[in-house]
Amino acid sequence: MHLINRRTFGAIALAGTLVAASGTAVAADKISIGLLSLTSHSPSIIAEAKGYFTEQGLETEFVTFQAAQPMAVAIASGDVDFGVTAISGSLVALAEKGVVKVIGGALQETPDVEGQKILVSKAAYDSGVTSPAMLKGRSYGITTTGSSFHYMAHKIADKEGFDRSEISVKPLQKVPAVIAALKSGQIDAWSIVPNIAGALTKGGEVMEIGKVSDYIDSYQVTTVFTSTAIATEKPELVKKFLAGFSKGVDDYNAALVDKSMSEADTDAIVEMIHKYVYKDQPLDQAAPRIKAGAMRINPNARMNLASIKDQLEWFKSEKMVPEDASMANLVDTSFVETF
Repeated sequence: MHLINRRTFGAIALAGTLVAASGTAVAADKISIGLLSLTSHSPSIIAEAKGYFTEQGLETEFVTFQAAQPMAVAIASGDVDFGVTAISGSLVALAEKGVVKVIGGALQETPDVEGQKILVSKAAYDSGVTSPAMLKGRSYGITTTGSSFHYMAHKIADKEGFDRSEISVKPLQKVPAVIAALKSGQIDAWSIVPNIAGALTKGGEVMEIGKVSDYIDSYQVTTVFTSTAIATEKPELVKKFLAGFSKGVDDYNAALVDKSMSEADTDAIVEMIHKYVYKDQPLDQAAPRIKAGAMRINPNARMNLASIKDQLEWFKSEKMVPEDASMANLVDTSFVETF
């Protein structure tokens, strides 16, 4: 017996529609999407599970990563077609080489929604690090040099008035490694989205001391990006991806941010997400973590150019990217609304 799941059924239904309309079957465009195992990557997961990509004539495959920089490299090499993650130094460098483009916005710090938290280990807190102003001379966990965590650490230093070199960033490559180091006191501080922060502070090994939004205005935390080749040679494919992705964003915001979706429909959304996020835990344990502290994702992938420009200027100031790196090389503004 052959079982037909939701995705397969959607593909069959779409194929039937296309055959009826044209008399010939039209093959779906196959695309691969990079994912991190974070709730903020839920729109792609929802769009795949609910058939939104199928409606656009797309057949999707997910490729998982542990950090932003490897995903950028995979996009550039053609191993992955679309990604949703933070702007990294390697992404900017690849954009300067003409192989990667940011095409939309995703996770956004907004005044109406609880945002990313600044955390410290219990040992650091007990020794007097009770506010971000006390991070001078302390260690701060990041995944990789030039990551969003690195950027946030330096923006804290800038606003608190001490030199960036006086906050010691510690590259640990993967988010789970940063979490382990913070809980054990091997690093003093870190910043992360609220659902992860909330789970960490409940255990007593980690303390919250501030909010990232106090240090970065309207931070465009993550963006949607693809290869320059796809953006320039296959614009219709980009539009199809963004259309499906945007419907996933709407469901994500309704279920987890605005909480305007019914309880039953929200539970169904959470179950979809759980296949990729906190999948090592039973659903009844993972569900509260998925639901807690979700941040808004920009509807229709609207993109905050001012925030992206600020990030680019930071990369330049730290000499992580060429001095003449430009927004024109980094961003393609032709696909979504910008602000």
